[in-house]
Amino acid sequence: MLDSVVQLITVLLIFILVLVLTYYVTKLTAKLQQGKYQNANVEILETSKIAQTKYIQLVRIGKKYFSYVVCKENVTLLGELAEDDLAESVKESDNTAAKSFKDIFDRLKK
Repeated sequence: MLDSVVQLITVLLIFILVLVLTYYVTKLTAKLQQGKYQNANVEILETSKIAQTKYIQLVRIGKKYFSYVVCKENVTLLGELAEDDLAESVKESDNTAAKSFKDIFDRLKK
């Protein structure tokens, strides 16, 4: 009986350890990926799904804006956009640093 209880507690501790380890490894991976793309000159501003495997993306490359159609097999340039053609929300995301989920959620609630 005592052996079974000890075995159950050991399994629970290992399970909790694995969960905690997974949490921190996921956070570390997200930070590394964010840092990798944060310093780049290419930023995906918006993505809209138009079909099962087709998306329209609004991309900032340097100081210019482009729209692309991204499919499973290829990417097609639709054209270059002037900054005046962009919605205010896209311009704001271009000028602000990464926000926390709470800030974004509070803005969407309004």
